[in-house]
Amino acid sequence: MAEDGVAMTAAGRVDQLFDAWEAAWSGRDPSAFAALCARDFTYEDPLTPEPLAGADELATHVQRLWAGFPDARLERAGERLGREGGHFAAAPVKLVATHRGAVEGLPATGRFVVLHGVFYCELRSGRLLHVRGFFDLYDAAVQLGVLPRRGTLGEKALLTLRGFGLRARGQ
Repeated sequence: MAEDGVAMTAAGRVDQLFDAWEAAWSGRDPSAFAALCARDFTYEDPLTPEPLAGADELATHVQRLWAGFPDARLERAGERLGREGGHFAAAPVKLVATHRGAVEGLPATGRFVVLHGVFYCELRSGRLLHVRGFFDLYDAAVQLGVLPRRGTLGEKALLTLRGFGLRARGQ
């Protein structure tokens, strides 16, 4: 029974941290990240060309999301992983949002997107030290109507233009 109690305590702490993380992404308050992040925090995902340093850089990154997707919310999408005394945790998530504003030169499409992802995190003293977000950027572009769906003639044409699929058979 004590082992279950310890596991529940660790799971509870991980859940509390990720609940606050999801609330910060969904809450439109850029200052909410500061309480969750260690002093030397870093963050990266497929849309960050280099890791971001500090909660302020993360808040700026998330504000761009809010500008283009004003109804964006991050939701729990499965069991979070972490253990007592562990330095790593992971959280499956789902971002749901409607593209209502221009983002990085892409005009608003009005499309609703559902994007599944995972945050893999290194922890220090109950705070986030390093966070890597993983999600399918191609799927996001397909949902926004920027790229063709997988397996379609449009995708084959795109791959041909990129230099794939130009080899003769048997080579």
